[in-house]
Amino acid sequence: RYFLVGSNPAETKYRVLKIDRTEPKDLVIIDDKHVYTQQEVRELLGRLDLGNRTKIGQKGSSGLSRAVSAFGVVGFVRFLEGYYIVLITKRRKMADIGGHAIYKIEDTNMIYIPNDSVRVTHPDEARYLRIFQNVDLSSNFYFSYSYDLSHSLQYNLTVLRMPLEILKTETTQTRQESFDIFEDEGLSTQGGSGVFGICSKPYEKYVWNGKLLEAVRNTIHRDWLLYIIHGFCGQSKLLIYGRPIYVTLIARRSSKFAGTRFLKRGANCEGDVANEVETEQILYDASVMSFSAGSYSSYVQVRGSVPLYWSQDISTMMPKPPITLDQADPFAHVAALHFDQMLQRFGSPIIILNLVKEREKRKHERILSEELVAAVTYLNQFLPPEHAIIYIPWDMAKYTKSKLCNVLDRLNVIAESVVKKTGFFVNRPDSYCSILRPDEKWNELGGYVVSTGRLQTGVLRTNCVDCLDRTNTAQFMVGKCALAYQLYSLGLIDKPNLQFDTDAVRLFEELYEDHGDTLSLQYGGSQLVHRVKTYRKIAPWTQHSKDIMQTLSRYYSNAFSDADRQDSINLFLGVFKPTEGKPHLWELPTDFYLHHKNTLCLSQTRRSYTYWWTTGVLKHLPLPFDEVTCAENRRKLTVKKFHKYEDEIDIHNEFFRPYELSSFDETFCLAMTNSTRDFMPKNVGIDPSPFTVRKPDETGKSVLGNKSNREETVLQRKTAASAPPPPSEEAVSSSSEDDSGTDKEDEGAVSQRSTPVKVTDTGDTTKMTENVVQSTKDVYGVNLSDLPSEDDLTIYARFVQLGQSQHKQDKSSQQFCSKHHLDKVINLIPISSFSQDNIYEVQPPRADRKSIEIFHAHIQAGRGNMQPLGKDDFLMYREYIRNRYM
Repeated sequence: RYFLVGSNPAETKYRVLKIDRTEPKDLVIIDDKHVYTQQEVRELLGRLDLGNRTKIGQKGSSGLSRAVSAFGVVGFVRFLEGYYIVLITKRRKMADIGGHAIYKIEDTNMIYIPNDSVRVTHPDEARYLRIFQNVDLSSNFYFSYSYDLSHSLQYNLTVLRMPLEILKTETTQTRQESFDIFEDEGLSTQGGSGVFGICSKPYEKYVWNGKLLEAVRNTIHRDWLLYIIHGFCGQSKLLIYGRPIYVTLIARRSSKFAGTRFLKRGANCEGDVANEVETEQILYDASVMSFSAGSYSSYVQVRGSVPLYWSQDISTMMPKPPITLDQADPFAHVAALHFDQMLQRFGSPIIILNLVKEREKRKHERILSEELVAAVTYLNQFLPPEHAIIYIPWDMAKYTKSKLCNVLDRLNVIAESVVKKTGFFVNRPDSYCSILRPDEKWNELGGYVVSTGRLQTGVLRTNCVDCLDRTNTAQFMVGKCALAYQLYSLGLIDKPNLQFDTDAVRLFEELYEDHGDTLSLQYGGSQLVHRVKTYRKIAPWTQHSKDIMQTLSRYYSNAFSDADRQDSINLFLGVFKPTEGKPHLWELPTDFYLHHKNTLCLSQTRRSYTYWWTTGVLKHLPLPFDEVTCAENRRKLTVKKFHKYEDEIDIHNEFFRPYELSSFDETFCLAMTNSTRDFMPKNVGIDPSPFTVRKPDETGKSVLGNKSNREETVLQRKTAASAPPPPSEEAVSSSSEDDSGTDKEDEGAVSQRSTPVKVTDTGDTTKMTENVVQSTKDVYGVNLSDLPSEDDLTIYARFVQLGQSQHKQDKSSQQFCSKHHLDKVINLIPISSFSQDNIYEVQPPRADRKSIEIFHAHIQAGRGNMQPLGKDDFLMYREYIRNRYM
């Protein structure tokens, strides 16, 4: 058997899975649903070790050995033999949202479950395994233990703000059905110290391991289920006079109708389109991490292929294969399905920005525009006018060639009108100063205003033919416009406008270029050909040769390697399932029948050609149906009760990890891209604001040294997707010694502790820092780059040991006795008399008179003024001498 032991980050709670290895083709997993303490799990493993030894008392041959240490289970997969388990063995922290860490998968391990004695071999198994492993899980797959990456921040926080009365009615109904949802957690349902938590079902469209977890989803506890997304995740720190604002970009690639550039075009019969990516930009003040107390804002936009039945024949070996419409769709059936999905998830209005060419000598891209206009016109006649789909055609290529028109100025006008229609999400009401001094643009802003802030209603859907180069630039301009509104809503700028060549926009542009390069590599096989600088017409002349190389790289990838990548994606996502006696994956002439289910069986129900939306969607517009409180959505939620002081909801311990030895070199928030360090000029003068326009050559990047160093920095940024790699961590593995150093962050698996390892050379780092900003010696009077002394390290190590031993204690006895005392420790007092934008002060704990006297005496003693000894001091000293020496 295999035993899978999982723990929480603090290693205070454990769960155990038992996997049977005697079944050659079936997956038998037993989950006892019990939560173990560290002592209990050690005793359990000790008993298993003792019971499985070949001879009792023979300590040399252990009956239980560790096979691998991992950070999560991707899923279980079977081809023609038995099942494999896919484990995450390396990870790297890429972002942090409200104290919730987001990790990138760096390496995985596939372990064959059935024992060799029962294994039934098949000659084609190795080939399927090789095809499956062609999907490189170490390339832009992300996961989080505590944050739902498949949903937007607006959805996650809207669900969290659901009224408590609804939760109470849900739990009451559940208890009446003689099923206690808190039973397996070992928690008391009585008393007022509980905190309700909500867990929502992931949005299946953006989950890439849904099929891999299908076999175990209903048999094991939900804590084991780790959902991964594919796309991009990057985070940078914008410092506004020392105030940290985190700018995060998350792109979720759809797992439906997924594939490569020329092999997946248009839409399938269910309304899923090719190259569909949802991009969300999240902005928040990192000085307050809590979702309830902090300031958070987000804006979502979508890219995706034109929702029609169309394709391009690549057998002609032409750089631009002709576009053909495969099926006539007079009632826009497939477009209706697609826009119905969008109305459910985003609300109205749906705005289409179509960037394909309108004027061509030979009709090529215009075929798609004409068909899309006809589809949108047909669908709009049945929608209420206020919720109609808005169609904006704009031939970006024609404007780029024109010398009279500035492309980005025109895009900025479109971006302003789009953001005004959709609004954006912010979790705090308008600040009082914006009510006193209203901005004209702010008053015209759309969206949905609620008492707790604003909601984004509707979404911009951008497309060109490939949805790569032109689309990324257009999305950047809309994102830049939304970023200005987000900064204004958080009270960080006085007008919702951002200029090019400021540190803030340069940081945002770099994030978007990494985002575009990553998505382009996944779908097209090369990085972006045309960038924001290309459309601004400030790109250096060397960029043209790079553009030619990227075009050739994209052409080579499309012609020779895309078919193999498509097979791998089909196998990984479960679109094709190997079956004995049926054709193999490599024997299929096309995968058209796999992605279009209506070619294999006719649907029993036919959708209306006029009422083309799902029932109930129209009633709640402009709000998205997925976010409204109704019975259907409540069924997607699981309510869970926690104790107020439980480890699982303790954000402080989760983020700061007082039970682990750590160093500044390894801290993610110090290593991430920083506007002051990476973008601010060396001679900043008297204006360090990130919103000041700089000269084009005046950036932190330009003073990094010689050309090779700069290219190396850019290369590292491209490969790491905008986050510098934090140091590695030891992880134990029995397969090989190379598996040590598996983690790229500072959190351990079972019985692991982080080891401080420096990745960058200290000397180079110091030089770089001194080049960009003033040295720490000049600013603070102390050189912070010097290593701490031996005594300081010893004191710190003791402090960590205290934290570890304190954390391992069973806190159940403390929780009730110190409950009332802890409630009074933090007392928040509002400073402002305006409730909309209060700032809170924390009242310091009061010291008694005796403590104050002792402290003053200590200060005076430091200055050499010794206090005269009193009678009590003499008596205490005599008692000490008597006990010590007599």
